[in-house]
Amino acid sequence: YDEEQKQIMPEIIRTCHQFVNGFDQEFKNILFYGSVGTGKTFLSNCIAKELLDTGHSVIYFTSFQLFELLSIGAPADKWNLHQQYEALLDSDLLILDDCGTEVSNTFTVSRLFQLLNERALLRKSTIISTNLSIREFRDVYSERIFSRITSSYTLLKLTGSDIRIRRKINRTL
Repeated sequence: YDEEQKQIMPEIIRTCHQFVNGFDQEFKNILFYGSVGTGKTFLSNCIAKELLDTGHSVIYFTSFQLFELLSIGAPADKWNLHQQYEALLDSDLLILDDCGTEVSNTFTVSRLFQLLNERALLRKSTIISTNLSIREFRDVYSERIFSRITSSYTLLKLTGSDIRIRRKINRTL
């Protein structure tokens, strides 16, 4: 870790532990955001492993995979989220990784909103990670999704330099 990461990581890790430890008692969601290589996917996977080890169901998608899945199927007016994507709704935790890397349009963004909204109504937790800033996230995904996420997600900003690049440099030295 660089100095900036050393300062923020203990609090972020504490928040992740609280998320796991209180998972059955308290409905929570997390948005990890920050630059590339700062540990967002790693932390999501650590949370997933802890929950899987205690018998919870976890579904992981990159946003590219999810948007590809959401773009298939019936026309929007006949699209039934519950029938087509029951597992997406019923899993204890849904992880959407790398949001902002996919090609999105109003059609897929509206389906994403519907998915996040339904999961919230069912009190099923979601973790989203993105390399986008909060402002960029709002611009890509619409004010509706942004409002939903900022009001019902714990926002965790990961900062610092790319861990993968630092590791590679250190190995070659």
